[in-house]
Amino acid sequence: MPATTTSRTRKGLLVLAAAGLVATAVTDAAVAGPPPSPVQRSIDALVAEEGFPAVMATVTEDGRTRSLVAGSARLDRKVPVPRDGYVRAGSNTKTFTAVVVLQLVAEGKVRLDEPVETYLPGLVRGKGIHADRITVRHLLQHTSGLPNYTDHLGLEDFDQVQHRFFQPHDLLAAALAHPAEFEPGARWKYSNTNYLLAGLLIERVTERPVQEQITERVIEKAGLRHTYWPQPGDQTLRRPHARGYALDNPRSRKVIDVTEMDPSWGGAAGQLISTPRDLAKFARVLIGGGLLPAGELAEMRRTVDAPLLPGWRYGLGLFSVPLSCGGVYWGHGGDIDGYETRGGATDDGRSVGLAVSALPGTFGDQEKGAVAVMESVDTAFCA
Repeated sequence: MPATTTSRTRKGLLVLAAAGLVATAVTDAAVAGPPPSPVQRSIDALVAEEGFPAVMATVTEDGRTRSLVAGSARLDRKVPVPRDGYVRAGSNTKTFTAVVVLQLVAEGKVRLDEPVETYLPGLVRGKGIHADRITVRHLLQHTSGLPNYTDHLGLEDFDQVQHRFFQPHDLLAAALAHPAEFEPGARWKYSNTNYLLAGLLIERVTERPVQEQITERVIEKAGLRHTYWPQPGDQTLRRPHARGYALDNPRSRKVIDVTEMDPSWGGAAGQLISTPRDLAKFARVLIGGGLLPAGELAEMRRTVDAPLLPGWRYGLGLFSVPLSCGGVYWGHGGDIDGYETRGGATDDGRSVGLAVSALPGTFGDQEKGAVAVMESVDTAFCA
């Protein structure tokens, strides 16, 4: 996002400022003190131009942390956005799951290049699917060729599944009813099924629930005070939070409040709840070597091309994303109905966590909104 706002951005911000929905005003007369930072301007534009109801951002550099907000925590009335509110973390969960698997590798209980069949015998079966060829590394790196279970749950009609409880084996059955998409290791393609299986592997090897292992081995070890795995049946979100919004289905395209939902379909691939500050801290602790021995962290950072955007690469539960100011940051991100989160950490200790209270496309153009969120993350790292 450029350091100067466009006239369209400025006009939109003036309207929202008059309604009290942005954190900073944009006229010289309205600004008391220094002008808003590039990061603040960037997240204000996510509200004014892209239509996101609320934005929360946390930036840490040189040991100092800033939290910024824009928008309103509710659509129906003006409510201040919490500085570090709870959000559904979605696929950021995958990095937590990968860390536990790699800790088990460090403990000699799991081998990265061992077939999945060794740890989950008889479980992974289907047309063109061979568990004796799919390794643990293939799962963590999304190179297994396994079909994605979230493509086959009817999530596009979210009003029909918002409060439905799923068992992990229901999710696996939805995936394995479809054929393999390619031979293991042949290419990269994102599939939540990989991390569903990684969670089941953790449970088989440790003989304990995956949520307990993630809590004890990662959340508590990293000192994350506002990250948790919701218990079965818990559809709520701890306070404070901004309300999350989504489309009910592709036909009516009605916006509904999805703050309360059953996240069981996310499982080890996407069930965690966190805050932007905790997600940024997690990435910083992980990349700084606080959760894995050096050898396993190096394996995590061995990447393959992930052709989502130019320059993106994927390790083991970890994206490498290029920055406009040079270098890369390491992180993941999550998309789950109601919330999108992005961010990560650099090798020199900078970290960013950013969350919006709707998926791109809920209120505006999907591709444009997604790119704008990533530009805001880049601004937070580089401005």
